[in-house]
Amino acid sequence: MQLHDLQPAEGSKQKKFVRGRGHGSGNGKTAGRGHKGQKSRSGGGVRRGFEGGQNPLYRRLPKRGFTCRNTKDIIAVNISMLEERFDDGDVVTIDALKQKGLFSNSRDGVKVLGNGELQKKLTVQVNYFSESAKAKIESAGGKAEVV
Repeated sequence: MQLHDLQPAEGSKQKKFVRGRGHGSGNGKTAGRGHKGQKSRSGGGVRRGFEGGQNPLYRRLPKRGFTCRNTKDIIAVNISMLEERFDDGDVVTIDALKQKGLFSNSRDGVKVLGNGELQKKLTVQVNYFSESAKAKIESAGGKAEVV
């Protein structure tokens, strides 16, 4: 295959349909816009949410709650997940957890929680630990290091 042999897939390229070019084109005169009215004019139409002067839905409904911009989105990982996916003596980092498929985006940090049992000696390096997780890691002979 050469560069001059390349061409788009069959049916992927279509000619742009031009409207309003006479009766013979099949879409002349009003060009599919009907007769008269706001929507038939150029630049015509109404903005999003407009209900013809009636109070729109977004103004009829009460405003509730708020969004706090100071919260953090922290990924939780249980001790049981570490037990299943890592071997004895491994170093568990955020990148290693990503590679094992526990999450795809670490967002604002990773916290290890103490749900489950741990028999393997692991060195865990993440952003946060719960007290029970830290105790279980250290009792198994591993290290809990805050990154």
